[in-house]
Amino acid sequence: MENKIDKLNLGSGNEIKDGFINVDFKQNKGVDIVHDLNKHPWPFENDTFKEVFAENVIEHLDNFIHVMEEIYRVTKPNASIKISVPYWNSSFAYIDPTHKRGFHEHTFSFFDPESSYCKQRPYYSKARFKIKSFSFIIVPFAPYISLPFVKQIEIKNKILKKIIGLIGNIFSNIILELRLELERV
Repeated sequence: MENKIDKLNLGSGNEIKDGFINVDFKQNKGVDIVHDLNKHPWPFENDTFKEVFAENVIEHLDNFIHVMEEIYRVTKPNASIKISVPYWNSSFAYIDPTHKRGFHEHTFSFFDPESSYCKQRPYYSKARFKIKSFSFIIVPFAPYISLPFVKQIEIKNKILKKIIGLIGNIFSNIILELRLELERV
């Protein structure tokens, strides 16, 4: 019988998603496939998934470009890819000793064929994703002070993102995380 699940949850850990194939490097309850995502190719056929979810996993992997190429390979055209990663100058990019890197809001632009970054350096990768949306996650005073009434704030507004992005590149620990939705071209 053919597997009909066409959604992939990369680095699921304990965050198991119903209706997804949950992949992690260690066997946990609910993990469907145990695989080290640093080992390529991943154990999936080309053009398999219509949705990929990668929350707080890509920063743990050795080669970001190879990861994006594997995501491209295993997704169908127009697939949705939802990613969250720590911001480059956030303490959350460096607190976890297993993190390999943080990310800037323009990092994923090198894969977007409409971006000047991709047009200037198309040889970095053949993987192409349109950036459908991105937002900044800020948590005032984190990780030093935890206020029960202050939760994550997601900045989606285009003008606010420019202002927060400018401030967040001058001062560390303003932007903690990036959230993106990409579409496979």
